[in-house]
Amino acid sequence: MSNHKLLITGGAGFIGSNFVHHWYHQYPYHRIIVLDALTYAGNRRNLASLEGKENFRFVQGNICDRPLIDNLLREENIDIVAHFAAESHVDRSILGPDAFIQTNVIGTFTLLESFRHYWNEQNQPENYRFLHVSTDEVYGSLNPEDPAFTETTPYAPNSPYSASKAGSDHLARAYYHTYNVPTIITNCSNNYGPYHFPEKLIPLMCINILLGKPLPVYGDGQNVRDWLYVGDHCSALQTVIQKGNPGETYNIGGNNEVKNLDLVTLLCDLMDELAPNLPVKPSKQLITFVKDRPGHDRRYAIDATKIKTELGWTPQETVEGGLRKTIEWYLNHQDWWQPLLSQDYQDYYRKVYGN
Repeated sequence: MSNHKLLITGGAGFIGSNFVHHWYHQYPYHRIIVLDALTYAGNRRNLASLEGKENFRFVQGNICDRPLIDNLLREENIDIVAHFAAESHVDRSILGPDAFIQTNVIGTFTLLESFRHYWNEQNQPENYRFLHVSTDEVYGSLNPEDPAFTETTPYAPNSPYSASKAGSDHLARAYYHTYNVPTIITNCSNNYGPYHFPEKLIPLMCINILLGKPLPVYGDGQNVRDWLYVGDHCSALQTVIQKGNPGETYNIGGNNEVKNLDLVTLLCDLMDELAPNLPVKPSKQLITFVKDRPGHDRRYAIDATKIKTELGWTPQETVEGGLRKTIEWYLNHQDWWQPLLSQDYQDYYRKVYGN
């Protein structure tokens, strides 16, 4: 394949940084430009091993900054934009929706407009791509007996977060149909793995077990999610960039539907096995049910038939295998997550869980 030049937005965040490492490992001779605003969930240390590499450049900046985007596209001769930058936590969107509209809607619009003009200047090359990375939450909630989400499932977002991502998806689709901009949309299920900010369910549980703190489970714990190991997600995105068709949407799932309470219980069992000297053991004693959050979707499930049949991609990790890798990473990288438990994080935690 040709030597691509990638602009990866949000590349210091969880999924973005995993994708940067994945692509660099596959193609160290490609040029990678990471653009990240380094908000609370962006962490430059996620990319520490790449700093100083000849084909890697980090730029701190905001995707709403049109002149910056214009300059980066032209200066670096970008041919692939992989757009991960987003406000992504439902609880935070409930507390303060403004940032979600600004980043997810206005930011995506700014990127698309800049890329559209740049692509036209280049005489609309066929090999350029704008990958818009989104979520299954845009589809709303499923009942237990409902079939899984497909690419044609109507949108029905239930939180400010998912509504803002739905808006950005619609913009990416519209830019293909109106302007022929080569956009591709992916909608993934819940990711987990290394570099995951501690507010999210799996790292939150791992860290609270290590600290002997309660494990807050919303409502009755029967909410169902399809869990996708972030390494599988990155390989799917690589496949979509290389083989996917502009204007298409591809759902990416892990084929691992698990109830939240069952997931937390499995995490407890694995932590008891893998972590030495836990303050409370068995750690499932720490499970504490808390008031359910507003608009909490009951079930998500992805039907990933399209990406399998059309592009030949399937996930490789089981939930237990992926959780083992994830737990071992958090056990071996306490120097990564301990500084993230700041006073701001503690204040946010008390707002959400009340303790």
